[in-house]
Order: sequence, then structure tokens, then C-alpha cells
Amino acid sequence: MSLDCPGDRLLYQGAEWDFGTLRAIHDACEEVALGELGLEIYPNRIEVISAEQMLDAYASTGLPLFYRHWSFGKHFAHHEAMYRKGLRGLAYEIVINSDPCLSYVMEENTATMQALVIAHAAFGHNHFFRNNRLFRDWTDARGILDYLEFARAYVAQCEERHGEAAVERLLDSAHALMSHGVHRQLRRRAPDLRREKDRERERRQHDERMYNVLWSTLPQKKAATPERGTDERRRALLQLPQENILYFLEKTAPRLEPWQRECLRIVRNIAQYFHPQRQTKMMNEGCATYVHHRILRRLHEQGRISDGAWLEIIHSHSNVILQPEFDDARYGGINPYALGFAMMQDIERICREPTEEDRAWFPDIAGSGDPMPVLREAWAEYRDESFILQFLSPHLMRKLRLFHVVDDSAEPVMRVEAIHDEVGYRALRRALARQYDPAWLDADIQVVDVDLDGDRRLVLEHRVSAGRLLEEGEARQVLRHLASLWGYDVLLQEVDPATGAVLKQHAVSPPRL
Repeated sequence: MSLDCPGDRLLYQGAEWDFGTLRAIHDACEEVALGELGLEIYPNRIEVISAEQMLDAYASTGLPLFYRHWSFGKHFAHHEAMYRKGLRGLAYEIVINSDPCLSYVMEENTATMQALVIAHAAFGHNHFFRNNRLFRDWTDARGILDYLEFARAYVAQCEERHGEAAVERLLDSAHALMSHGVHRQLRRRAPDLRREKDRERERRQHDERMYNVLWSTLPQKKAATPERGTDERRRALLQLPQENILYFLEKTAPRLEPWQRECLRIVRNIAQYFHPQRQTKMMNEGCATYVHHRILRRLHEQGRISDGAWLEIIHSHSNVILQPEFDDARYGGINPYALGFAMMQDIERICREPTEEDRAWFPDIAGSGDPMPVLREAWAEYRDESFILQFLSPHLMRKLRLFHVVDDSAEPVMRVEAIHDEVGYRALRRALARQYDPAWLDADIQVVDVDLDGDRRLVLEHRVSAGRLLEEGEARQVLRHLASLWGYDVLLQEVDPATGAVLKQHAVSPPRL
């Protein structure tokens, strides 16, 4: 018996494809995605690229039209060497959160793999990007491509005017602080990135006026008694405390030139663009994996994808959601594709075939029938941490055999704190959710003061969590970059939030050029 289904309904036969095939695959996926799953997407734009272009996209964090930097070339060389030696494969696609949604697919993909990545990226990721609240509030999908073009041109102009070495030093320091260059609390709607080029000159003129007001608070000579309210006025002008260090430097660093401030703004806008992706990695990949599985299974049921193609899809799909055991040499943590897809399927099971346990834990959705309204709402309103807290079921905890291990440096051995049983379900769910909470994972470092009356030393504070101090060497390296941008001494104090006691200090001076 042949594995290939005969008939005129097949979208393609064999591994070969052309652009007409891609169009037919896209349209067939769109029928299922929009008509049966009720997805809402940006218009799709699919571009076919070579393996070398995919490596280049890897190196530049997956963004097209990116500015040049030596680190991207370093990453390209590393990925290329690993790929040529057969030690690493390449992603079948890269998708950009933009309007229209831009999906890059490899020209080396078979027709079946093109069907899989179109369903995965052009519909799964696309729907998540358009509908998730974090992306709606924090990113500008319409403006990102125009902004990247502006950023690349602006950095290139800076290299011509000020020299490649000066721009490289600036970007090195900005990249070192990129993880502390985001606003974690929503301040206002996402900026209209398409207008950034037009606003650059207006912003520079406004900022220069603000710098004059700010630095006018610096006395010509030290007064015997500081004026009352000076400290409060200074902190108000500086918007202290401030967790977005790149924003603070862009607005306040006294020695930066206007072009340097604009480059810092470019880096932090890119960092802010990626911030929602970091908070929704598991949900985003789980959504895309669930969507591609539902779409392609439906196309197979309709006879539009052959049995042989379906076997190829299942083989690739199984590799994507593989979760090695904790004692397996391949184990590298929880696979976001595996956990996300498992949770989406579990929600489908709870909606269609709930147990009494499911009804007790999820009374609002158990037995509701169609899982898609529940999933669409979850994809829109949750991030990884809250999604786990809300939807991780005892059934799935048992199926995945999850347990919580505490590694306390004060104890000689690790301790199993909770397992998948009645006593441990909620504790296990809270512990897992915390692993996806940036507020728990990231060091809480903020700018707290500047000594304008004296040596202009910048003071930062790290609020230590669970006794975890910063690694000395890495902290000093990053602080050197910070001091280079600030132009004066920098002091970082690690503080116990409960007592206010200073546990450790790191003092760094700017490099001498």
C-alpha cells in the first residue's frame, strides 16, 4: 500500500516546490486558520532565503535591515563553523513581529517543511504577535521595519562622520547594558516608530534644553549649606529611582553628544521590542506549535497533504517537542515547545473530556466543548508566568512527572521540595511559574542618585533577592561600560531589601581614552 494519497486535491507531491506551491500552501493553511480556528493575523509576507542568509539572520538577532556591529560577524562565523561541521542545524524559519508579518523560509526546505513552517510562523506566531496584550501595548508592528531601516542608515552615517571605532565603542557599551535598557512597567503606548526619523531632530533640540535645565542645578562652587529642596528637585528632574539605565543615560549623561544619545535610543528601542518575546517564549512557541499541528492535521484529513508528507510532519513535530528527562545527557532545562504544546493540548482535553479533578480545578472551562475560545483568550491575555499559574493542571504535572528541587548554598545537598501529588500540586505550579518571571530572574538594579554637588558620581543600587549577589567579574565589566557612557565614577551598592544594609560595593572609574 502506498503512503501517498492519490488525487487532485493534493497541494503538492514530492519534495520539490515553487512559488505557486507556496501560495497554494499558504491559502490552504489560511482557510483552516481563519475559518476553523478563528485566528486573527496580520497580512503575511513570506521571503525565501538561503542557508547563508539564515546564518546572517541568526547573527543579527533575527532582525532584517539591522545596523552593523562586529559582534554580529563573530556570531555569524561561529554559527557557520558549527553548521558546516554538521554540529548544528538551522532553523527552518524566522518570523518578525511586524505588519505585514514577515516570515523567512529556507530555500533548502522540502515542500512539506515549507507547509509546516508557514503554518507555524505565518499563522501561529502571527496570531500571537497580533493579539497578545504585551505585544499590543509594548511594540509597534507597523513601524518596526521602517525604524530598522532608519536605525541602520543612522548608525552608518555616524560611522562616516565620527569614525567606526567611536561608534563601535559606543555600541559595545550599549549592548552590555541592553538587558537593563527596558521599561518593565507600562508608561504609555508604544512609540510610533515610523515617525522616529522625523522626530530625531526635534527630540535632540528638546533634550538639549532639558540638559541645560538639569545641569544648572550644579553650583559653581560648593555651598556651605545646601539649599532646602535641592535633592528633591534633582531627583525629580532625573526621574529617580530609574530601572531603565539606557534611558537614564540617553536623557542625562553629561558628556554624550546628540548622535550618541540617539544611538542609545536605538539600542533601547530594540531591547524594548524584544522584551515581550522574552516574557512569552513558552506561550508563543506553544501557540505556534499547536496551531501548525491543528492546521496540518486538518489538511491531511481533507486529503490535501499525503500520508507520506504527514509522516514527515509528525517526525519533525516530534523532534520539536522532545523533552529529555532530567538525567538525560541532552537535558538543558524545560523545552518551551514541549511545555507550551502540552499545556495547549491539555486545555483542549479539559474542554472536551474533563475529569472530576479537572472540574474542581477549572470549573469555568471544563466541559465547555470547543477549546479555541479558551486558547484565543489565553494567548491574548497571559504571559508565561501567569499562564502556568492559571492553566497547569495536576493531570499534566503527573504526566510530565514534574518535581521541584531546592538548591540552597547553605545546605550540603539539594532537597526535593515538592512533587506531583496532592500536597505538592500548587507549590510545584508556583515554583515553575516563578522560573518564567523576569522580576524574579533578573537582578533588580536601579539608578538611585547622582552627586551633582561634588564629583558627579553615579550611584546604583542592587536589591539582593534570596541572598544572590552579583558575580564580581561580570559586574565590574558591565560597570566599566556604564562608566564609559556616564563619563564619571560609578558606584553600585548591593543592598539587603529587608534591612537596608549594604552587603557589597563595586566602584568603577571611566576608562582613559
